[in-house]
Amino acid sequence: MIYKDLLIELVKREIKARYKQSILGYAWVIIVPLLNLIVLTMVFSYFVRIPTGNIPYPVFLFTGLIPWTFTANSLISSTSSLVGNSSLITKIYLPMEVFPISTVLVKFIDFFLTVIVGVLLVLIFGIKLHPLFIYLPVIFTVQLFLTLGISFIFSAMNVFYRDIGNVMGVMVTIWMYLSPVLYPQELIPTQWLPIYNLNPMASIISAYRNTMLYGVSPAWMSFSYSTVTSILIFILGLLFFKARAKHFADVI
Repeated sequence: MIYKDLLIELVKREIKARYKQSILGYAWVIIVPLLNLIVLTMVFSYFVRIPTGNIPYPVFLFTGLIPWTFTANSLISSTSSLVGNSSLITKIYLPMEVFPISTVLVKFIDFFLTVIVGVLLVLIFGIKLHPLFIYLPVIFTVQLFLTLGISFIFSAMNVFYRDIGNVMGVMVTIWMYLSPVLYPQELIPTQWLPIYNLNPMASIISAYRNTMLYGVSPAWMSFSYSTVTSILIFILGLLFFKARAKHFADVI
């Protein structure tokens, strides 16, 4: 119960601090992805044409941006979550994992709101919602395991090597271009697919699009790989985090 209450308080504190003295407040959660959508749609629809079949590019893009933004923002914020709470860590005994977890939970609220916007966008463009939407919680759960596992690793490493926080934005950007966020996975040459699919986010993003836009089930073979990989990364990340947590207060 204490653990749960602490998580709730940390989430509330971060939300309040994030939008303090902000006129639009939580509306920025929706405004920023929409601005990104407009800019990227202009670039990849008019300057670099990306084939997306019968699906309008803005819808195709947004269904990739929604899950990607959750993971990217979670990793960038959670990496500095321990350093940002150094005053608490050095003064009070706390289960250290609550800091990256609470950061990811805040991004989940953002994710939930953007999903609603994504569904409205799908409907506006006249795309029918399919019953396979029921797979979305399953897909998100796999993504959450992956995101938390990586968050544990990099938040712990950032305590000892502050360079991690400085390069995280670049690493996330490179990862985005290696994932089918801006383009369909079908554009990847066949001979490169075995290597490309080693990226667990590839099948996760494709699974979102399959269920939201095409009304088909996720590609179970590749999605099963992402599921197993994500769970393993979560377990290894948590073990890595706990093994180093006892030294945080001394170093931070």
